[in-house]
Amino acid sequence: MPTIKDVAKGAGVAPITVSRVINNSGYVSDAIRHRVEDVIEELGYVPNRVARSLRSKQTHTLALVLTDITNPFWTTVARGVEDAASEDGFSVILCNTDESEVKEHHYVRVLLQKQVDGFLLVPAHSASRSVTLIQKQQVPLVVMDRTVPAAVDIVRSDSEGGAYQLARHLLDLGHRRIAMLSGPPEVSTAQDRVAGYHRALTEAEVPDADRTVVYGAFTESGGYGMAQALLTAFPRPTAFFAANNFIAIGAFRALREIGLRVPEDVSLVAFDDIPAAFALEPFLTVSAQRAYEMGQTALRLLLQHLTGEASLGHQEILLPTDLIVRRSSQQARA
Repeated sequence: MPTIKDVAKGAGVAPITVSRVINNSGYVSDAIRHRVEDVIEELGYVPNRVARSLRSKQTHTLALVLTDITNPFWTTVARGVEDAASEDGFSVILCNTDESEVKEHHYVRVLLQKQVDGFLLVPAHSASRSVTLIQKQQVPLVVMDRTVPAAVDIVRSDSEGGAYQLARHLLDLGHRRIAMLSGPPEVSTAQDRVAGYHRALTEAEVPDADRTVVYGAFTESGGYGMAQALLTAFPRPTAFFAANNFIAIGAFRALREIGLRVPEDVSLVAFDDIPAAFALEPFLTVSAQRAYEMGQTALRLLLQHLTGEASLGHQEILLPTDLIVRRSSQQARA
């Protein structure tokens, strides 16, 4: 690989001059700058940032550890993070854990070895070992979407409030047998959404016998399996509440396979919106999270720690959700 000395020799200047051009520091005439840049382009020279990072203790690299990048919600969060990071000259390393604690812990250890400047982490489990490890290394950390017992900055949506709104919407349509298709019970977002569901049904005095909560993965196959299990129940639920968008897609497939129509036979609502490219027909009634805003907010909070501008103590920023009523929910049949 070409070195800074090769560039200096090709441009007929001292290595310090090449360094000034690369780092845009110190005075260099326009003619010499152009000559150095031409040689850099010709040789394909790439500056060695590792040595510089060791000296400055900064790599200008941030870690984004998500649970499922195939979900459009997380894709949008990642875009918000990347856009905000690039504005401040930071690069982002993205890792996908598939909701696996083992995979998450492995990635965190690797990223710590890479000396990333900070972490944005979506824990696969509320009692995450990774949070403890990052804190022991004294690397800035912001947790997204979920809560953990440790004292740490958190940016998340109001899952409990959004779920309450969705359940309240179904109750206002006359539904009483509302089945909740939840995510894993050890994940805080699943816990919060179930709590919002129960709060709404308790206020409406719906008896426990008419409440059904099943737990599974935040995936399409998880939603499919949970819905299939409930479709054999009697009396059958008149409405399904999916705890995320992928669960809703799986539930929709299970309903369609046995000839049930949405919303004519069963209403279906979901936490998280589905982008137009993935939209089901009829379009889902949802409690939409502000995914892009979550990514940007978390990134800016992390940068405040890196610049020393963060306030004392730990912050928890709660973003509102937006109830969007579409065609997948309608008045309960008599």
